[in-house]
Amino acid sequence: MSNAYNRPDQLSPELRRRVLETARRLGYPGPDPVARSLRTRKAGAVGLLLTENLSYAFRDPAAVGFLEGLALACEDAGQGLLLVPANPEREDVAAVHRAGVDGFVVYSVPDDDPHLAAVLERPVPTVLCDQPDLEDVDRVGIDDRAAMTELARHLIELGHRRVGVVCMRLARDRNDGYVSHERQQSARFHVQRSRLAGLAQAFTEAGVDWQDVPVVERFDHTIASGASAAAQVLERDPRITALICTSDILALGALAEADRRGLRVPQDLTVTGFDGIREAEQSGLTTVRQPVLEKGRAAGKLLLDSAERTRPRSVTLATELIRGTTAAPPRSAADERWFGP
Repeated sequence: MSNAYNRPDQLSPELRRRVLETARRLGYPGPDPVARSLRTRKAGAVGLLLTENLSYAFRDPAAVGFLEGLALACEDAGQGLLLVPANPEREDVAAVHRAGVDGFVVYSVPDDDPHLAAVLERPVPTVLCDQPDLEDVDRVGIDDRAAMTELARHLIELGHRRVGVVCMRLARDRNDGYVSHERQQSARFHVQRSRLAGLAQAFTEAGVDWQDVPVVERFDHTIASGASAAAQVLERDPRITALICTSDILALGALAEADRRGLRVPQDLTVTGFDGIREAEQSGLTTVRQPVLEKGRAAGKLLLDSAERTRPRSVTLATELIRGTTAAPPRSAADERWFGP
């Protein structure tokens, strides 16, 4: 009977059918998967750690694309996928310790996250995706700084110098407000730190004092957060000509806030994003497209690669600047009378 479940190639199709039918009549469900895992020391599953509530994996478009790519890699290897959510405002790491997995893919967590530390304590392979960037752990990601620098230079070429920024959370502590230069440089989320550094580099080279650029942070990654952050920036300086958002979700909120204020995009205000999600491209957003599905697939393949690991491996995927319809040269000086001093 064991061959019918574990080595079906050893039986003829007819014999295997009869064995399984007999087992069904007798109420036998098959080998106990827990007992099998104890014997083989393999769980047959990959764990995905994301420092968010579970619903985030199915709500955020970039996370959905990454999850699909990872699932495809697991399917190709005949492996299961276990989601291990870790609430960013809690430090209970029991879910990591309990996870019956053969390895972890860690998706976009801060470098001081206790769940990450718990994963790295487990004696199983680990692949980091996006962040953090640890020298001794396999990683898949993009060059966030270079991609954001390219976007910034595009805006500079259009003539923008008076800009504002809306960014995703920079650390595990909740901050829904303006970000100091020190907080930008010490951000625990490597991706956001790199994107802000790319902006600072490009605009500083263009003669802009980055200390004077308003940067507003939002802990929750939602369209509503993007709208409220955009409002905060525009209330501080209505003469800003470009609003740069470090994600498309936040940029969609900024577009909604511009519309609510009666601002024309891009004639009165340029808005940009980052990620290249479908909803953003449908709206014509100027953004950076990153291959989120391929990123998930690459992370899965790297984790499931049975080759002996002699050194940490890194996969850097290409990005593409999408010149959409939401970026244009800044409004003329004659139009400034509508925006105050």
